[in-house]
Amino acid sequence: MNYRFQNLLGASYRGGNAVITQDATLISPVGNRVCVTDLLKSHTLTLPVQASSNVTRIAASPDGTFLLTVDENRRCLFINVPRRAVLHRITFKFPVATLKFSPDGAYIAVATGKLVQIWRSPGFKKEVFAFELVRTLADGEDKVTALEWSPDGNYLLVGSKDLTARLFNVNKVKGVSSKPHLFLGHRDTVIGCFFGVDKKTNRVDKAYTITRDCYIFSWGLSDYSGNGDKIDELRGQNSEPLSPGTPEREAEENLENRGGDNLKKRKIFNDLDGNLREGFLHLGKWELLRKDGFMQAPAKLTACDYHSALDMVVVGFSSGVFGLYQMPDFVCIHLLSISREKITTAVFNRLGNWLAFGCAKLGQLLVWEWRSESYILKQQGHYFDANCVAYSPDSQLLATGADDNKVKVWNVSSGFCFVTFSEHTNAVTALHFMANNHSLLSASLDGTVRAWDLFRYRNFRTFTTPSSRQFVSLAADQSGEVICAGTLDSFEIFVWSMKTGRLLDVLSGHEGPVHGLMFSPVNAVLASSSWDKTVRLWDVFEGKGAVESFSHAHDVLTVVYRPDGKQLACSTLDGQISFWDPIDGLLMHTIDGRRDIAGGRLMTDRTSAANSSSGKCFSTLCYSVDGSYILAGGSSKYICIYDIADQVLLRRFQITHNLSLDGVLDFLNSKKMTDAGPIDLIDDDESDVEEGVDKQTRGRLGYDLPGSMPNHGRPIVRTKCLKIAPTGRSFAAATTEGVLIYSIDNSFIFDPTDLDIDVTPEAVDAALDEDQPNRALILSLRLNEDSLIKKCIFAVRPVDIPAVASAVPHRYLQRLIDAFADLLESCPHLEFILRWCQELCKAHGNSIQQNSRNMLPALKSLQKAITRIHQDLADTCSSNEYMLRYLCSV
Repeated sequence: MNYRFQNLLGASYRGGNAVITQDATLISPVGNRVCVTDLLKSHTLTLPVQASSNVTRIAASPDGTFLLTVDENRRCLFINVPRRAVLHRITFKFPVATLKFSPDGAYIAVATGKLVQIWRSPGFKKEVFAFELVRTLADGEDKVTALEWSPDGNYLLVGSKDLTARLFNVNKVKGVSSKPHLFLGHRDTVIGCFFGVDKKTNRVDKAYTITRDCYIFSWGLSDYSGNGDKIDELRGQNSEPLSPGTPEREAEENLENRGGDNLKKRKIFNDLDGNLREGFLHLGKWELLRKDGFMQAPAKLTACDYHSALDMVVVGFSSGVFGLYQMPDFVCIHLLSISREKITTAVFNRLGNWLAFGCAKLGQLLVWEWRSESYILKQQGHYFDANCVAYSPDSQLLATGADDNKVKVWNVSSGFCFVTFSEHTNAVTALHFMANNHSLLSASLDGTVRAWDLFRYRNFRTFTTPSSRQFVSLAADQSGEVICAGTLDSFEIFVWSMKTGRLLDVLSGHEGPVHGLMFSPVNAVLASSSWDKTVRLWDVFEGKGAVESFSHAHDVLTVVYRPDGKQLACSTLDGQISFWDPIDGLLMHTIDGRRDIAGGRLMTDRTSAANSSSGKCFSTLCYSVDGSYILAGGSSKYICIYDIADQVLLRRFQITHNLSLDGVLDFLNSKKMTDAGPIDLIDDDESDVEEGVDKQTRGRLGYDLPGSMPNHGRPIVRTKCLKIAPTGRSFAAATTEGVLIYSIDNSFIFDPTDLDIDVTPEAVDAALDEDQPNRALILSLRLNEDSLIKKCIFAVRPVDIPAVASAVPHRYLQRLIDAFADLLESCPHLEFILRWCQELCKAHGNSIQQNSRNMLPALKSLQKAITRIHQDLADTCSSNEYMLRYLCSV
């Protein structure tokens, strides 16, 4: 029962801004969670941390260790990314438009409403309240929309909705005005503002402001020398005298005694204060150098970023077009369309060779290398909720189908979608992997069942009916020769031959939609469930029709066989789960799950969740691999696990805490009720349409659209499909937020496999000091600390590798192989690691072969790393060969 959240598939990006850290890690918000993608290793994971509602803005520290997320409720989380833990929380008073860490990571600038607040960054020392407000800049007339730190962290360039940009001095200097310099002349909201740096002097000499009406303003700092007179004037006006005994006061007295003039006085002050020596940016002479238009009207500019080292600007527009421009001459390098919808985020990586784009409406996330014009990453989630999921027989692949008419196949270990099938013309309702692991079946409301080849990525067979039908359930027998699909409208079950594609039989008898269909794992008996309150068993091969019928008091929503075929489970509309003996036709057990599945009231409900009668039933069931317990989910925020023998609830998973979804809160909040009804239903959204993401409408056939639901299209939390992996190590749940993967595999930083009081980091160091590398390695594997494991690997002498490798217990092999695969990506000691791999394979070849299914992900990672290094070495050797030939010929 030790399942824990591992990943989120089916949704790559849902809005907000994305960031790329210095180690090529792409961080993007997905609903109320955060997705972290390693672009070098091609691996993605979703942090187990949840915000209270959808995340709107994120910011990463310069080293990528800490992450700030702000949600729609203005609640901010300070997260340690490597440890995947929330360190601190804070709530802001006003909505946050943007936030950024200072270049040294010591401060955080937050644009909240009209204010810019500068907070001291937590995480450097233990404090009761970690966030400390250092300064508040309150000169704006309207909402702040953009901000940027100067490279030295002393200045902030702030863009606002009041058509201005302001340059603030962050540090208060006595006698120097803190009044910001204003950049005027814009005709629309400032979307982005950036500092430009002179490469020779490494000083700020220009600035760029980008507006929503597709213009970029280039500003130049033409005069540092004029600062002195302004500073002297301000110091002269300062009524507060300098403190006695300070260097400034002594210098002033010396000047007065010697009769020095203003020039000498200014020179001494400049020598005493390093800031004065460089001049103050906000007091300098700024001038508009040029104003350039992107010429994309009537589209609006929605996202932008600037790379100071390359002096390049990337901009995204509401038309789905992006542009890359070389500054300061405004030379267009690329102008391409990557989407049909608005680009909501565009960002450079640290080196400036990759561009990351996000489109919230389509759930697109792209990383593009602009020099070679190739994709580094290209992911797109389902436009609507996933309706169905299916695991491949080896548990390595997961297929999802949704209301957007698409079937996607995901690699479970990497978290990436590698193929999308879009031939269906209506919602995909059911999926089934064939036993050979190379083909996939999908049923749709468009009246077809399609078979997909996962080698050639094509539709090789299409099953149809004489007259159009809507299919909502799908099953195939163990041999893969017979395909069956249940209908929504004619209440029939159609049977086809897989080889010929011909329609073999039509099973009639149900008087309602056939929503459940499954073949027995041990014989050719087909079980079907229908809204006509019956479960029927069919002998498909003998053609005898329905051989058994089990009646219920309410509509039957789904039916599943136990893996040994000796039990049948079905759920009904009254919240009951009935367990039948399919051989004797007897009712074995009944579980009442109404109280367990209840949870979460809708926005329109006038009662609490406990008193609500809607949704208290299970619409999807799934047996465990050994058949001892069953997973159940439905129109609720909970997934329940029941022990079948004792009919007790073992555990309940809450799939989300996202308050942006409907059906998460349990109790009626009287503060949210007005004379006109719930306050959430009153549309007081006065923001411009192009500023935010259009509200996503979910669902098919209009049952969940704004016109038919009185909650303005707000998604309702529910679980549509549950599937457990054939290995039993994980299960997938198709929910409103995407496909949630829960696993019991080691996917966390600290997850000791065999811990006792003697297994400590100190014991590992002691074993290394005593020259016992074998014992130290086993202790580190038991602790499962990545840094300790790698330390012990390098502590082994090359001559001792065979002896140590042969002494590693079998249960630690997978963890050790994972460590080698990780080391090959970054470690320079190639021969040493390859020697380890070779000796490990020699010593444990039989064990690896016997447990190949469980160790397949680790072995594939190792193979991928070795193949990449081999290719790099081959390219290097080839280039060296030609270089040597050239040198010899010369």
